[in-house]
Amino acid sequence: MNPELLEATLRENVKILSKPLPEERKMTACGGAFPSVPALNEVITLVKTVVFPDFFDRRRNSATVRSYYIGVCVEKIYSILKEEIGKGFHFESCGCTFPEGTTPEGLALQFVEALPEIKRLLFTDVEAMFHNDPAVDNMGEVILCYPVVQAMVHYRVAHALLKSGIPVIPRILTELAHSATGIDIHPGAEIGEHFAIDHGTGVVIGETSIIGNNVTLYQGVTLGAKNFSLDSDGHPVNIPRHPIIEDNVTIYSNSSILGRITVGHDSIIGGNVWLTYSVPPGSRILQRKAVATTFTDGLGI
Repeated sequence: MNPELLEATLRENVKILSKPLPEERKMTACGGAFPSVPALNEVITLVKTVVFPDFFDRRRNSATVRSYYIGVCVEKIYSILKEEIGKGFHFESCGCTFPEGTTPEGLALQFVEALPEIKRLLFTDVEAMFHNDPAVDNMGEVILCYPVVQAMVHYRVAHALLKSGIPVIPRILTELAHSATGIDIHPGAEIGEHFAIDHGTGVVIGETSIIGNNVTLYQGVTLGAKNFSLDSDGHPVNIPRHPIIEDNVTIYSNSSILGRITVGHDSIIGGNVWLTYSVPPGSRILQRKAVATTFTDGLGI
C-alpha cells in the first residue's frame, strides 16, 4: 500500500474518532475521570482477603502478622474507595454533590465500619451452601470453589455501598460478578442471612426483590418484573416490581417468579414453574405432569 495513502487514511479516521458524538457529549458532559473498574476489582480482591483470610492470599501462621496484613488491606480499601466514590458522585451529578454532611472520606470509612457485618453475613451464606449441597466436603471448599461466594461478596459489598447513597459503583461491582459467574444480582435487592445459590448459572435477582433468611435458589431462577409502568416521557418508573420471598423457601432450577408477589415462608417452588401470583406459607408449586402420547411414522411431530 502507498505509505502516503496509508498515513492519510489513518489520520482522517483518527480525526473522525476523536470528535465526540452528540450522544457521547451527553454522557461525558461532567468531565473528570470515571470510576475505575480495575480499582474496584482490587477493592473486591482486598475484601475477599479480609473476610476470608488465608484463602485468597498466602497463609500467615502468626496471628500478629495476620492482623498486620489485614490492617494493610483495610487501609487500601479505604484509600481506593475514597477516590472512586468521589468519581462516582462526579459521574452521577456533574457537581460532586454528596449527601448532606458526607464526604468521600466519610463514606469510605462508613464502608470500613460495615466490613464486620459483611463478613458475618458472608459466612452465613457459606454455611448455607455447605448444608444445602451433599457434594461439598467442608466449608473451605465452598469458599474456594463455589461461584455463589464470589457473587455474594460482590453483592454484599455493592449493597452496603448503595445503602450509603453511593451511585454507579454498586452496579459496576455486581456486573463484574455477573460477567464472571453468570449470577446477576442487582445491588438494590434485599437478601437475608444464610442465602444459597446452587450451581448458579443464569440466576437473575431484580432490583426490588426482597429475600428472607434461609432461602435457596438453583440455576436459572429468575426473580423478575412482570411488566413496567411508564412515566409521561415513556421511561420505566422505578417502583417495587419484583417478588418477595419469605424465609425458608426453596426455588428449583429454571423457575420464573414474576411481579410484586409473595412466596410464603417454608414453600417449595419446583423446577420450570412460571409463577405470577402470590402463594401462602407452606405451598408446594409444581409444573403440570407431562402428557404421554404416541406418534405413528412421525405424525404430529
